[in-house]
Amino acid sequence: MIFKKIIIGIVALSSLFFLINCSSSTETENTSRVQLKLVDAPGDYLGVNVEIIDIQYKSNSDDEAWESFIPTTDYPIQVDLTDLTAGNYLLLADNILPVGNLHQIRLILSDNNTLEIEGDTPDEIITEHLSTPSAQQSGLKLKIDQELEGGFFYSFILDWDVQQSIVKAGNSGKYNLKPVIRVIVEANSGSLKGMVTADIQDDDSEHAPLHNATIAIYDISEMLVAQTMTNEEGEYMLVGIPPGSYHLEIKHDLYVTHASEDTITISNGEILDYGSIELIHN
Repeated sequence: MIFKKIIIGIVALSSLFFLINCSSSTETENTSRVQLKLVDAPGDYLGVNVEIIDIQYKSNSDDEAWESFIPTTDYPIQVDLTDLTAGNYLLLADNILPVGNLHQIRLILSDNNTLEIEGDTPDEIITEHLSTPSAQQSGLKLKIDQELEGGFFYSFILDWDVQQSIVKAGNSGKYNLKPVIRVIVEANSGSLKGMVTADIQDDDSEHAPLHNATIAIYDISEMLVAQTMTNEEGEYMLVGIPPGSYHLEIKHDLYVTHASEDTITISNGEILDYGSIELIHN
């Protein structure tokens, strides 16, 4: 009798294990993991502070079918975009979504957005309000059109170009935020990193990291593909570059432009280290 109860117990546990595995397998087949990473193509500002109050997605063209992402931190998400350079990023969301077409995502901002710029003296920082009417009302819509397959992991890079996103409103002195954001699937792109230094004395005896040098890459038809600027340590990273061959230029107003002698090759999922480049005075 005891033996019979043990057999029944084993069968029951086996059945439960089978059901759990079937359920887990079915769930994996019907869902995908999606990450959203925010990076910045920097501009000539001390700080660009934005507040995101919702991130949503939809799977079709129905404008009423928006669903909210669960953020990695609570809403609102407050971020200084100028911190997200040289390989730094903010993980906005890491969610499990149903399979199918991911049509669009949108960022909804609050009115609590500011710009920090230099004042009349080196130590003076002026904070200006950033007006964002469109991003507050209907949200900033980003087209994705990515087919999500069951059991796959998708990482989307949201590359926010600060320099192109901030517009001074005529003679009013006010600033508008009109976000310019590139969306790239990380698995279908590569990255480029490096460092820029320059001589800081006329005798070339000392070299230091060069801040705010512009790094730009062009395709073989000389069309601009992506650009960024070095941080205070002279470092830079361009992310979300489609695989292919490119020419690179490093520019600064006070220095001679560096241009790559040969094409550079970007590959899927790889980070190409361009090394350290020293610029010389004009």
